[in-house]
Amino acid sequence: MISRRRALQMAATGLPALMLSQRTALAALDYPTRPVRFLVGYPPGGATDILARLIGQRLSEKLGQQFVVENKPGAGNNIAAEAAVNAEPDGYTVFLINPANFINTTLYTHLKFNFVHDIAPVASFNRVPNVMTVNKDVPAKTVAEFIAYVKANPGKINMASSGNGTSVHLSGEMFMALTGCKMQHVPYRGAAPAITDMLGGQVQVIFDNMPSIIQHIRAGSLRALGVTTATRSDLLPDIQAIGETVKGYEASALFGMGAPARTPKEIISKLNAEVNAVMSEPAVKKQLVDLGGEPRIQAPEAFGAEIVAETEKWKKVVEFAGLKVE
Repeated sequence: MISRRRALQMAATGLPALMLSQRTALAALDYPTRPVRFLVGYPPGGATDILARLIGQRLSEKLGQQFVVENKPGAGNNIAAEAAVNAEPDGYTVFLINPANFINTTLYTHLKFNFVHDIAPVASFNRVPNVMTVNKDVPAKTVAEFIAYVKANPGKINMASSGNGTSVHLSGEMFMALTGCKMQHVPYRGAAPAITDMLGGQVQVIFDNMPSIIQHIRAGSLRALGVTTATRSDLLPDIQAIGETVKGYEASALFGMGAPARTPKEIISKLNAEVNAVMSEPAVKKQLVDLGGEPRIQAPEAFGAEIVAETEKWKKVVEFAGLKVE
């Protein structure tokens, strides 16, 4: 039994902190010992949900415990984010980070959390382009021709989106900010009705997510003019990056995994290593490419720097557009 004097000596020399650190490290070696909740802020079946289930399934197989996808849609993804922020920081709740989290930081005036500070970055998944796409009645074949067409037809071009404040909407707002083009924004409740009206000619352009628009581009029913990533996409290699014409334009969608702040670093490091190993698997890489983006394999610190940069990028666009949600 340790005497009171010895206990005081141990406290003075920092031994309790060392012992706690050792216990945390040992717990990380055994992690996970029970199922892990994987929170997703969208309904089942969409591209974001598919991404979470793909990676969650492989982590389940590799680590011997289920990563259970729990869909918590609503409030522009904020319900799931708040649940993640308030979860016990023990590694048994993780969260699918997506563009809404970066946008909402500025878009919503009364959030109950600070995403950058309250979520610990774990691992990045991929970066997916949106695609600037026009209907067949628009004569422009290139980004430069479209800019000229919009400026020659003021007030006549309708820009569809999957909803106010989405990356689809703000990709178009960024385009207007950098080109001086003026278009009328027409928000829809999701991509499907927006694309229906694109096909019908009621709206002329959309900056839609790659997975939901690419089949219409390949079928020739809609025409792609540019992708929103800094470089061209292997899925549409003949389509230019918008930044080739519009200097400084980059509006891709970054995805990854986060955990509640104060989750032990040892557990975050283990999860990061496992996610990166999954990303390196040829079958997973192919599926990610089919969803629109190459795997991004990097350390938590590098992913954290990207989260900060994305938040700042979208802040400028939200402020330019004058958007606010109470």
